[in-house]
Amino acid sequence: MVKHRPLFKHIRNHDTLFSELAMVRNSYAQSLGLNYYNYHKTPKFILGDGRRLTIEPERSLVVPEYQVFRGIKSILEREISGFYIVNNSDIGFRYPTAAIAGEDAPFIKRFRSEYFHREREDRKICRPLNLSYGIKSRGKSDNREEYEVWVPDECVHMDPSPLFIDKYGEDLPDEILRFASHSPVVHGWMGVKRGAFEALYINKKKMGDIAINVGLSVDVYNIGAHPDLSYSSLAGSSIAVSNAELEWEVMGFYAPQGEQPEHDDIWSAINHTIEAISGPVSERFEDVAIPTSESKTERILSTIKSQHISDQQISEWDLKPWEFLKTNSRDRRKAHDPSRPVNLLGRLNRLFYQEAHKLPSLKRIHDLISDLPS
Repeated sequence: MVKHRPLFKHIRNHDTLFSELAMVRNSYAQSLGLNYYNYHKTPKFILGDGRRLTIEPERSLVVPEYQVFRGIKSILEREISGFYIVNNSDIGFRYPTAAIAGEDAPFIKRFRSEYFHREREDRKICRPLNLSYGIKSRGKSDNREEYEVWVPDECVHMDPSPLFIDKYGEDLPDEILRFASHSPVVHGWMGVKRGAFEALYINKKKMGDIAINVGLSVDVYNIGAHPDLSYSSLAGSSIAVSNAELEWEVMGFYAPQGEQPEHDDIWSAINHTIEAISGPVSERFEDVAIPTSESKTERILSTIKSQHISDQQISEWDLKPWEFLKTNSRDRRKAHDPSRPVNLLGRLNRLFYQEAHKLPSLKRIHDLISDLPS
């Protein structure tokens, strides 16, 4: 896969990966005629009172199975004028994601990592790396606030609020800082395999000289039936939900060197781009789309609720995300055999690789969305 998707050789190293991706993107932008343009990350959204919010301009569409998105790259380029897929921008991730605050919390709070096997080890045995805590506004329809920090493995059990302060400084709202300090409690898990790629959108009539960079992905996911990923008699499995999702998010923009577009012009271009993709995608998949206003994390919470797991049970279990980084739990025992410790990392693996609900390989996802034989 590295031969055809060169970024995959950097999949374990974020610094190198995103540096290489930037070079790939810049080279492709120049091929489109964007010479003497500079790249800018998505800016803060500034309110009338001067507050600066970190916004995630993103939309998505959920479907029952990922095969629905066969050939999505060519579909998008064909149906959206001025939309160009960036060559060689393919990358992929395995994301275990935990909801670590309940439905009554003021924001979404999640714990996420990437999933890798060790060298010369069975590829089905994976361990979480690149750990992060994220806080977001609720829902998925509107532009939401999003704050995320990477956490060193040895600090995963510590209060992450200093990391949020260090990254966002004065732009971090007080209510986000207070919420960040709350101790995490695992409410449920989602296992995601993501086939990601980038695109550029150019529309001189609507956006002038601004060209928008869009990150897109096809996510195939399973949601665990219980917070501890144990078997559910109601679901007949340890997995309760299996679906797929197409996401599109504005990552940044290009503008001519020496020019700094106005705040309102940038956000007008961002919102126009989001809607330029949303219209054709919604129309194309309206017959198969699963209506939802929930984010991924909220879908975890509603799935757990559908399994008749109460907030009191979750509170009593008091599961911590770092417990799922280990093969043997010192304090957790199997319900049917209290002499045996629970292997929470093993259960996390089954969220991805359980035979009846096995998630497809990253190669398979990318081949499908490129409409290539696999």
